[in-house]
Amino acid sequence: MPMPVPNMAVSPPKSFFWEVFPPMPTRRVYCTPLFQDGRLTVLGGCSETGLPLDSVEVLDIGSQTWIQLPPLPTARAGAAAVALGTRVLVMGGMDGQQNPLSSVEIYNPDEGKWERKTSLGQPSMGISTVEKGGRQGKLPVTAFEAFDLEMRSWTRFPCIPSRRAFAGCATTGRSFFSLGGLQQPGPHNFYSRPHFVSTMEEYDSEMGIWIKSTRASRMKEKRADFVAGFLGGRIIAAGGLGNQPSPLASVESYNPMKKRWEFVAPLPSPRCSCASLQTPHMLFLIGGVAQGPSNAVEALCMRESV
Repeated sequence: MPMPVPNMAVSPPKSFFWEVFPPMPTRRVYCTPLFQDGRLTVLGGCSETGLPLDSVEVLDIGSQTWIQLPPLPTARAGAAAVALGTRVLVMGGMDGQQNPLSSVEIYNPDEGKWERKTSLGQPSMGISTVEKGGRQGKLPVTAFEAFDLEMRSWTRFPCIPSRRAFAGCATTGRSFFSLGGLQQPGPHNFYSRPHFVSTMEEYDSEMGIWIKSTRASRMKEKRADFVAGFLGGRIIAAGGLGNQPSPLASVESYNPMKKRWEFVAPLPSPRCSCASLQTPHMLFLIGGVAQGPSNAVEALCMRESV
């Protein structure tokens, strides 16, 4: 039996609302966002023609205005970025031939220019601080691993119970959630074609086990390629692709105390493949795909009182 969830404040569904920011000057997908000191920086990504971008745009949240920074020395999509004080470090990603990049570049605002740094030991794309399995070649994998920065070593945890591509993942600190995705046919699958699922699987880090999923724990919508996060004590699943002909507008939240999913305010600009960024009080959805690459910037927020 799973242990009870520790007491946490869980916001009511009506407390969530969307804040719509001015659109990015450049439409893009697979971009890299970074938030520091009230400024949202968006780096690289793919253009409407499918080529990687070198443009860097910054939204000042207070003034609601966009400014351009000097372009990246290397155009890239799917890169990783980290703030080092006031500086921005960008690494890896994908080039115009869809090959992984090893280049590392740092922006110094005092000098107003980018500087090339020592390259990564191995060309990499899609670098993330959280690993969620994913795909190896064309087949989904169920590996669940974590890298300990102090010990500089990988730890392998029990595999994700079901094999899905384009799933979402989120964590409450104690529990890790693997959500939705696209399940492909296999010898043990009833379906003959790939299909969207509403699966939710929860890993309890204290017990070291995956909690057996139930029908009641499934999301309300079948979806893949969506944004997942943790806000107001709830797991959030926003947008993505489902069985409809266009991206989903629906947004749902999981209450870990009541162990059920509930809809919250829908996404103003339905889309999939969004870049996401989490702050303590906002979950940003940036760019993505609707009819083509999107320039929408929206954040799910919480009202202080309802």
